[in-house]
Amino acid sequence: MRLKLLLAVSVVGVLSCGPPPSGSDGGPDAAVSSDASVQFDAGVMDAGFDAGSPDAGADAGLDAGEEDAGVDAGELDAGVDAGEVDAGFDAGMDAGELDAGFDGGEPDAGIDAGIDAGFDAGMLDPFDAGAGCPVPTMMSAPFMVRAMAANLTSGNNQRYDPGHGMRIIAGVAPDIVMVQEFSYFTSSVSDMNSMVNQMFPDAGYVWTRGAGSIPNGIISRWPIIASGEWIDSLASSTRNFTWARIDVPGPADLWVVSVHLLTSSAANRNNQGNQIINNMNVMIPANDWVLVGGDLNTDTRDAGQEPVFNTFATRLVVQGPFPVDQLGNPHTSLPRSKPYDQVLPSPCLRALQVPTVIGMSVYPSGAVIDTRVYTPLSEIAPAQFGDSNAPSMQHMGVLRDFLIQP
Repeated sequence: MRLKLLLAVSVVGVLSCGPPPSGSDGGPDAAVSSDASVQFDAGVMDAGFDAGSPDAGADAGLDAGEEDAGVDAGELDAGVDAGEVDAGFDAGMDAGELDAGFDGGEPDAGIDAGIDAGFDAGMLDPFDAGAGCPVPTMMSAPFMVRAMAANLTSGNNQRYDPGHGMRIIAGVAPDIVMVQEFSYFTSSVSDMNSMVNQMFPDAGYVWTRGAGSIPNGIISRWPIIASGEWIDSLASSTRNFTWARIDVPGPADLWVVSVHLLTSSAANRNNQGNQIINNMNVMIPANDWVLVGGDLNTDTRDAGQEPVFNTFATRLVVQGPFPVDQLGNPHTSLPRSKPYDQVLPSPCLRALQVPTVIGMSVYPSGAVIDTRVYTPLSEIAPAQFGDSNAPSMQHMGVLRDFLIQP
């Protein structure tokens, strides 16, 4: 059994932390410090983003190249390929097989006999994690991890204070959120605490946030025992890759990396993917549980056109079936034509994926949340119908759920 290394961390909110382990982040410690006593200096982040707006270099996520004017009819298969998600989520997944909401948010023993470890063949392909994955101790009850990728800012300043994205996140109650453009009002520690506490008022969540004008960040239900940034050589002035080591129940930890790739070209995205994988290979043991998630800005899942998927496949599971909305659409751009946003697990974690259940709705391979098509909206309250179509909202949230036996 691997002993956990308890480190000082750079988390703010409930936890107050210092720099990551020496040599782990490739960048200056000051760029990732978020302690309440430390102020971002002028070279890292202007207070209030200079008259309330990110500088021009931060506009990479909002330029005209990010969203096609319309949905390219050739990009979206009608109804999603029949082989990805069975129509109606598989006949075996009827209402009697799943208790609504897992009885207060916790899975029943084994999540009901109707959802076994392998799932129905038509729902989710079982993934063989292979040898070396964390071994269940069977000493305590299983627990769920709901992971979300969320680039859900709205309004003119690439921030969350208009509230649309915050309502969506709160409505689906994730345990881990990989956040892009993680800014709220002045982005002071108190403002960021306020944002997180509004979304998760009763759970004591903690968070860590990188530097830059539109930084990546991670919000967690469980303690963050180490965190930092890996330098993105192509976009370091706006955002780096933010990582955290999370102390989930049991002897194994969960590593999470929040990323926001460039819109400029597939070649640049692959360059960024190589940087992420190289850092993972240095820091994270091969069989540990890992989630890499966020806004990849990928135009397609075809690795021939988006080689970053081949790069990620060296450490992560990139093949389907993929999360979808209630209409079977897996795409996450505003016109629902491109697979921008992803939650990518390592093989050992992918083997533990289970259907995502929200109220009485069941998503066998994970959920894409678009408030314009979600019914009933009461399942994701306080989210509102128009939230996914708010001004400057260019992405949908993505969820995957995992059942872990400590």
